[in-house]
Amino acid sequence: MPAAIPSFFDGLKFGQEHITPVTWGILAVLALLSTISWSALLARWLLLGRVEKANRRFLRKFHESAHPLALYLTKEQTDLSPLHYLYHAASKDLAFHLVGEEEPGRSFSTRLQGAGRISPSQMSTVQNAMERAVRSTALKLEDRLGRVATIISIAPLLGILGTLMGLLQVFSGRLAGGDAALAASGVCAALLSSIAAILVVIPSLAGYNAVVARIRGMLVRMDDFAAELSGILDRHFVDHRKVEESLPSLGTLGAPAMPVPGVSSGITTSSGSRFAAASAPRS
Repeated sequence: MPAAIPSFFDGLKFGQEHITPVTWGILAVLALLSTISWSALLARWLLLGRVEKANRRFLRKFHESAHPLALYLTKEQTDLSPLHYLYHAASKDLAFHLVGEEEPGRSFSTRLQGAGRISPSQMSTVQNAMERAVRSTALKLEDRLGRVATIISIAPLLGILGTLMGLLQVFSGRLAGGDAALAASGVCAALLSSIAAILVVIPSLAGYNAVVARIRGMLVRMDDFAAELSGILDRHFVDHRKVEESLPSLGTLGAPAMPVPGVSSGITTSSGSRFAAASAPRS
């Protein structure tokens, strides 16, 4: 095994000395794709670290507040916190149903104390606002990851292209009566393209999976907080009492009686008069 390592590097050195311009171009493209991929992954990773810290700060403030809408009334913001964005979207929709205002003004706190409760159907719109906030956050967190997935898919194809170009060089050299050195250089160029593609794909794929797993965990925590916030708002602001029906349903009214053909029938009006109808042949 130790003797194989120097042989490997000797082969790389030989291939680098006899590499073709086409292979150099493929290697340059692979290096550029690797730079783009890791720049996007590192940027996402650092951003997720700041987002998680902001979420922890917001959760601490929210659990320490005395009222569910206390942070909304004070307009206290926590930058880079998706949980704060979700909380603000829910509070904004809830405030509109309670007092008819989306943003708290000077008299908002006084009007909120005298406001009643909302119906379960209105609470469903608040829950929809939270769901929209989760979906919007998912799109923002997954930004630029699409290009990483594209690079992971393209890099192996470029490696295969470089391998095929090197093999074609070998065959063309054989047909032209070339020497063994030319054939060996073609094989080394083909192998270098494959190695470069593997070195681009494996680290990028590992980093991509790590970032995606971190984003999914953050979205799960957002769903958990949305369920917790929905329960708190439901207990404080939703009226679950049933509203009596003012009108009976059509099923309880019954169907009107239909007259039988050929039989006299009558209809009694509210004043008690009776109209008789009889069929008689005409002369």
